Amino acid sequence: MTTTTANPGNAFVSVFELGELGDGGAIVGVKDCIDIAGMPTRGGSRALAGAAPATAHADVVRLLLDAGWKIVGKTNMHELAYGMTGVNAWTGTPRNPQDGALIPGGSSSGSAAAVGAGLVDMALGSDTGGSIRMPAACCGVIGFKPSFGRVSRAGAHPRHSTLDCVGPLARTMDMLIAAMAVIAPDFNLGAARQEQRRARVRLVDCGGDPAIAQAVELAVARAGWQVDGVGLPGMAHAFEAGMVLINAETSRAFGHLAGRGELSADVEKRLTLAAATTAAQRDKAERVREAFTAEVDRALTHADALVLPTLPRLPPTLAEVEAGLPVLAMSALIRPFNLSGHPALTLPLPLAGGKLKAGLQLVGRKGEDEKICALALHLERALRATT
Repeated sequence: MTTTTANPGNAFVSVFELGELGDGGAIVGVKDCIDIAGMPTRGGSRALAGAAPATAHADVVRLLLDAGWKIVGKTNMHELAYGMTGVNAWTGTPRNPQDGALIPGGSSSGSAAAVGAGLVDMALGSDTGGSIRMPAACCGVIGFKPSFGRVSRAGAHPRHSTLDCVGPLARTMDMLIAAMAVIAPDFNLGAARQEQRRARVRLVDCGGDPAIAQAVELAVARAGWQVDGVGLPGMAHAFEAGMVLINAETSRAFGHLAGRGELSADVEKRLTLAAATTAAQRDKAERVREAFTAEVDRALTHADALVLPTLPRLPPTLAEVEAGLPVLAMSALIRPFNLSGHPALTLPLPLAGGKLKAGLQLVGRKGEDEKICALALHLERALRATT
């Protein structure tokens, strides 16, 4: 397999000669933590620069190729999928197609940037603590974290995770639904396209930027859905528990790479601190997982979905991050649903009087990924009709 290093806006870490992988269909990018046979999987890290080529395709890659989709390159990412900014000093930072001064979001930064810039029709990402939804919202595209376990992780890194999901990013719901039908063989296309005029949703009271909250309410009104409110008081605890578990699991997978002088400063620091995660902390986090999962299940008992902003505010600038602005709190509204395992999708959300789009998040019952896609398709059409 011939490859060339090519970085249109640093969205890709490698671009293949067109036609080598797949013989037609949609154009696809694959995050560099997902195996492609014959290609090294480097996770955006200099510490893995010498990784041997993968000996087999990840399941999702094989399914796409079998369906005739064309994979054109590996997409860039935040190093080791362990960060929210998408900034990468080794491979370069993908340019945010909404505004080059803003972070692209992480860790699936290249996938979101490539989709937003029109370089690919669809890209695969991975979402352990918001890593599909965060960059999708930053870059103004759609991103879907399926129910935990719905899409195979075989061939994805890290090999073991109780949080991570492989999922698609796209510019339209039609493309995203088509992708889900390929990478999740039991996905029901008819159900994912079913009309949702009479849906019932619940707006989550979660604070954040008032302009984004107002835009979410306006979007739901345009959809014509029956709406009521709900609180999720366990979200803050779920966020903290999600941090404990991602730290423990990332330390187990990549802790041996620390201390070599090959990691970026932010990942080196996080991995060093993560190594101190205790068994008692992990046990407490699992108890929080059980309680929060039940809380979300209860909130969805008489509703088709929960609705809330994807991010509490618009993404910060690269300059702000470089100056030391903390960003982990940007995942406060997305990370909890990795802990609980519910499907969650972010859809671009127009803001009054501005050129940037925020993100609206839909969260559904476990296993009802088709319902969330159908709701997002209806909402996409409602928003398009009013713009």
